[in-house]
Amino acid sequence: MQPVKRRIDRPVIVEGKYDKIKIASCFDALVITTDGFGIFKNKEKRELIKAVSAERGVIICTDSDGAGGVIRSHLNGLVPPDRIVNVYIPRIKGKEKRKTRPSAEGYLGVEGVDSETLYKVFAPFFDGAERTGEKMTAADLYELGLCGRENSEKRRRALCVRLGLPPLSSKAFADAAGYLYTKEEIAAESEKITEDDI
Repeated sequence: MQPVKRRIDRPVIVEGKYDKIKIASCFDALVITTDGFGIFKNKEKRELIKAVSAERGVIICTDSDGAGGVIRSHLNGLVPPDRIVNVYIPRIKGKEKRKTRPSAEGYLGVEGVDSETLYKVFAPFFDGAERTGEKMTAADLYELGLCGRENSEKRRRALCVRLGLPPLSSKAFADAAGYLYTKEEIAAESEKITEDDI
């Protein structure tokens, strides 16, 4: 028996049609594609994204590779920061079933990630709820050694690996962490990082 799809009120923006199919198979949500880099030339699509973000805000979920980062960055410049939630799929080595070879960087995209992982990533937004969490501040990150200190970037990357996130800048980490983890959870995982990890 097919599980009941959880509803997500905010539109979800993904890169391509196979990502859209994957998200739609898991959730009851409006899913909009960027058509990969097509978003840079498609004025109508950009206007659509701006319009829907003004009404309810949007969730951006691109692949955790360089191309996904470029598309995410473009979208973050297109939509006001208070209308965007960035969610991140973990970096998992592998190849999508429909492809003959892995992507250039060798990571699974949104379409290749298992449903359980997607449920975890999107759980804060189910059925009209939105866990806002406690925003991490620059002072919090500094205290944990995740910015502004020697090896901060390496520690933050190691923590991202522990938390199942792609490598994130300190700002992106602070924005994303509050949706998925409490400050206590982040601090506890940060303490487990060893010299071998960095």
